[in-house]
Amino acid sequence: MARSIFISFHYQRDIWRVNVVRNHHITKGNYNVAGYWDHSLWEEAKRHGNPAIERLIVKGLDGTTVSVVLIGAETAGRPWVGYEIKKSFERGNGLLGVYIHNIEDKYGRRDIMGSNPFDSWHVERNGVRNYFSQMYRTYDWVNDSGYQNFGRWVEQAAQQAGK
Repeated sequence: MARSIFISFHYQRDIWRVNVVRNHHITKGNYNVAGYWDHSLWEEAKRHGNPAIERLIVKGLDGTTVSVVLIGAETAGRPWVGYEIKKSFERGNGLLGVYIHNIEDKYGRRDIMGSNPFDSWHVERNGVRNYFSQMYRTYDWVNDSGYQNFGRWVEQAAQQAGK
C-alpha cells in the first residue's frame, strides 16, 4: 500500500529537480507501485501571508505519515522548510532527507550539495541533545538509486515513526 507523504523543498531554485522526484511514479504506473502519494504544497500560497501559509502547511500534512525533505543547495536556509520539519516532527511523521543536487536540470547541469537541514533541529532527551541529522536518514537521489528505492525509504521512515 502506498504511503501518503508530504514533500518539503525550496521552490525557486529546485523545482526542476523536485519534479523529477515527485513525478517518478508516472513511469512506474501508479502511486501504489511507487509506494507513496504526494501531499506537498506549492509556494504560490506566499501571497496570502504567513498565517495562511502556516495553515496551508498544517492542512497539507493532514493524512500523511512521512515528510520528505528534498535537499538542494539552499534548502537548509529556507524558513518554511524549517517550519515544515518542525510541524512534521510534532505530528509524529516519519522524516527523511533526499539530496537532489546530482539530478541534472533541464540544461544537463548538476548543482552544489546543500547543507543538511536536519542539522538545525534537535530534541532534548534525558539531558542529551539529539540532532535530527542523527535521528533521520538522508539519501542521494542519484547515488543511492532513488528511482528504485524511494518507496522503500518512505516505508522505512514510516516504520521508524511507528506508522
